[in-house]
Amino acid sequence: MNIPERRRIRLTIHYDGRAFHGWQVQPDQRTVQGELEVVLAKLTNGPCPVIGSGRTDRGVHATGQVAATDVPGRWTAPALRRAMNALVPDDVWIADAAEAPPYFHPRYDATTRSYVYRVGLAAEADSPFRSPWCWPLVRPVDLLAMERATERILGEHSFKAFAKAGQEERGDRCTVTEARWAPWEGIGLEFHISANRFLHHMVRYLTGTLVDIGLGQRPPEVMDALLANEPGLETSSPAPPEGLFLTGVAYPPDAGTKPPRRRGPQLVP
Repeated sequence: MNIPERRRIRLTIHYDGRAFHGWQVQPDQRTVQGELEVVLAKLTNGPCPVIGSGRTDRGVHATGQVAATDVPGRWTAPALRRAMNALVPDDVWIADAAEAPPYFHPRYDATTRSYVYRVGLAAEADSPFRSPWCWPLVRPVDLLAMERATERILGEHSFKAFAKAGQEERGDRCTVTEARWAPWEGIGLEFHISANRFLHHMVRYLTGTLVDIGLGQRPPEVMDALLANEPGLETSSPAPPEGLFLTGVAYPPDAGTKPPRRRGPQLVP
């Protein structure tokens, strides 16, 4: 049996974002990417970069973050998963590992990213076993008004109003394929949203605005004006990061099987 010199491994990762300064490596800060690269360096006896499907902000969680790394060929995906889970901190878990095609890139090959935001409405949301992973609003909301506003998000729009300042170079148009509210275990509501891409803080600004609509502080029609970037109009404050989860990233079946048309960050140092 021929063992390849290196293997590209696709990882699906869960993490509790409370103690992290986001996904991306930052100097003197604890990050998810940083923790993974420390563990992989121990296992492979050298630098082992990890590329994620996208950044999550400080305090944001994930149950479906996708990343990739190149490891020496002696490491099979199942063996790497077991070894990583033995070394990663308690707030990180490698849910799955699979060998990926040689050109697979978790960011540039992704077609859809999905998030869930949890809003706690019942008193139980204040429990220490619930509040770290939701927005414990503990107030009634007008779900019908929120749903009317949410319908306006679907499709391709400029989400410039819902992005943190300083993102002009990336463009501001996103195509939202899913946006809906669903019950959350009798405690509150979950906002489910999927799109081809998201701007910085976009889901949190959307959620904060939709909740204000549900509280009667803004009309549902304000969503149309915000999407049209009407002058002088601002979104509501962003929802807190604790309620936000990256739940999944979708890829085409042939992702990574052909050389890329554009260059992204390389996995091999």
